Amino acid sequence: METLTEILIDWGYWGLFVAAFVAGSIVPFSSEAVMVVLVGMGADPAGCLAAAAAGNTLGGLTCYWIGLLGRPEWIARLGIGPRKLAQARKFLSGRGAAMGFFCFLPVIGEAIAIVLGLMRSNPWITGLSMLAGKTLRYLLVLLSFEGIVSLF
Repeated sequence: METLTEILIDWGYWGLFVAAFVAGSIVPFSSEAVMVVLVGMGADPAGCLAAAAAGNTLGGLTCYWIGLLGRPEWIARLGIGPRKLAQARKFLSGRGAAMGFFCFLPVIGEAIAIVLGLMRSNPWITGLSMLAGKTLRYLLVLLSFEGIVSLF
């Protein structure tokens, strides 16, 4: 995993995009670490924010697409069990596509995106709300990093 992270850092913004895409899908990965290292090396924080948010949103939309296909056996193979799906359904009940905002949440975020696909929520609203939540998360990570760096 360390070597992969180093390769993605070497690729710059494209590497961050790929890291965020992978992290937004069902594969556990820390795109935040790649972003923080790039900003620490002098990359433009706004460029990093854009690359990370776009990649992570597209990765999240792959989970939405998996749900849209509605193949329970595929979802189970991905490690999203019935319990996680039930939690996501309960969280989403009656709220609709705007709940894509919460796809940035650890552990349940992928399940939320899959359930939104299963529920056939509006893909545009889902995608935009997902983009808003993921952008906010990356912005908070950047601001935290900048604040910590300024202490030293």
